[in-house]
Amino acid sequence: MAPDPQLLFQLGALNAEYARRLDDDELEGWPELFVDPCVYSITSQDNYALKRPVGVIFADSQAMLRDRVASLRQANIYERHRYRHLLGMPHLRGNGGAELSAETPFAVYRIMRDGRTEVFATGRYVDKLRRRGEALAYAERIVVCDSSLFDTLVAIPL
Repeated sequence: MAPDPQLLFQLGALNAEYARRLDDDELEGWPELFVDPCVYSITSQDNYALKRPVGVIFADSQAMLRDRVASLRQANIYERHRYRHLLGMPHLRGNGGAELSAETPFAVYRIMRDGRTEVFATGRYVDKLRRRGEALAYAERIVVCDSSLFDTLVAIPL
């Protein structure tokens, strides 16, 4: 059975807004894309496959996401850089009524202050989503990176 085109559009729009907020340094609006409580984690494909709950970054509420943003703005010291997300077509894995499951492939490029651009991360978003009115919001976003090697500049959320 083919997925509902309207649902795919909503998911694609949510993913696009997620990437835009990160890429445009609108980090303060990033937590608003999640329900509360929520889960956000960055992990490797190996850890994900072995069901290890180990993550480079882990948060389980909007408050923790806001704290992450506050620390980026006020406490962390890192070389200035920004990201550019390229997202693939989302794949709906399940539609249980109130909660949806989806996966979306991604590539994130990192642009350094001096203009150097490099592929920073590739992988997939493994999401559980909930309806919030007519829109969707993330209940869980596990960022599953293809590589097990993480740069120390994983500061900005992927």
